[in-house]
Amino acid sequence: MTNRFIHRNIECTIKEACNYFPVITITGPRQSGKTTLIKHLFKHLPYYSLENIDLRNFALKDPIAFLNQHVQGMILDEVQHVPALLSYIQGLVDEDASKHFILSESAQFSMLKTITQSLSGRTAIFELLPMSYTEVKKTAVQKTLDELLLDGFYPAIYAGKNIPAYLYPNYVKTYLERDVRDLLQIKDMMQFQAFLRLCAGRVGDLFNASALSNEVGVAINTIKSWLSVLQASYIIFLLSPYFENAGKRLIKTPKLYFTDTGLACYLLGIETPQQLSRDKKRGDLFENFIIAEALKERYNKGKESNLFFYRDSHQNEVDLLLRYGDKFDAIEIKSAQTFHPEFEKGIKVMDKVFGARLQHKTIIYTGSFENTSGDIQLLNYKNLNKFFTNNQINK
Repeated sequence: MTNRFIHRNIECTIKEACNYFPVITITGPRQSGKTTLIKHLFKHLPYYSLENIDLRNFALKDPIAFLNQHVQGMILDEVQHVPALLSYIQGLVDEDASKHFILSESAQFSMLKTITQSLSGRTAIFELLPMSYTEVKKTAVQKTLDELLLDGFYPAIYAGKNIPAYLYPNYVKTYLERDVRDLLQIKDMMQFQAFLRLCAGRVGDLFNASALSNEVGVAINTIKSWLSVLQASYIIFLLSPYFENAGKRLIKTPKLYFTDTGLACYLLGIETPQQLSRDKKRGDLFENFIIAEALKERYNKGKESNLFFYRDSHQNEVDLLLRYGDKFDAIEIKSAQTFHPEFEKGIKVMDKVFGARLQHKTIIYTGSFENTSGDIQLLNYKNLNKFFTNNQINK
């Protein structure tokens, strides 16, 4: 088994932030590569994992002695285990600006709020999701689209440390169910497992808490609570509809997506590329892949999501809308290999609604023919980097 280090696109952003902040906080899902990244970027700082019980006890009993072990500062992995350290870190960096503390944690929950409050103005916060396609493109050059969606983008797969058939079952049992059980004290784990799989079956759909409540057999408030934990764990994310005026008749319910398509495929029971190629959710999973890539691109530049979808009461829809100030880019996502003029329908409607504010219009599909000179660009998914470079997503 090989063990490869793959550079992350977020590296330059974090390095730049170190010039302005004494504390760097990196959050994201478990196994997204946070530890590997911070060890690589900050080789000069000693590393401590607070999942180690002995270290945790030391930090709890004598936080000042623990934090003062090294003049330069330190890396503190899984800092959510000892939140009391944050107030002491604040005092130390205020006294000595040359000290640097690199913090990581595997879930937002209330911890991110604590970090923001305790280290206000002293920390830059970054969200590290599983790897982007641009990061693994060279490694995954031989993979078909179905293999790509099925394998997902967790770093261990591309570093040669694990394979999808082992990673995803273990991920759900070891990390996800453990985190959720600790937080929500779920009595019937089978109900939560059913909820997870039903969420996977709704990739790309409008989120309907009432329907899930009826299918799982729990209260709507329970569904909403479980959903919030999945969001805080970076397992799923919700894409909000864009509307400028509440009086306009636009759909206001968000769509549900998974941060990683490999995990979604596992929860759907899809085990082979051949099975995925025939699955009714394949188009939605491809859409999920492209939207997640746009989200990663934003996060890797240290920016907020600013991603939306558009749908009006006449069912005119565009899959992805990027907002920057009062300007917009529109993206339609199709898993087909052949272009059809009807792909342009939603974008043309948006053209009328947004007018000159709609700057770039793009269709991303799986076909080989591309046209970047027309009013509406046609782009193969393998060339996503061209879209990110040429359009407004990073502005």
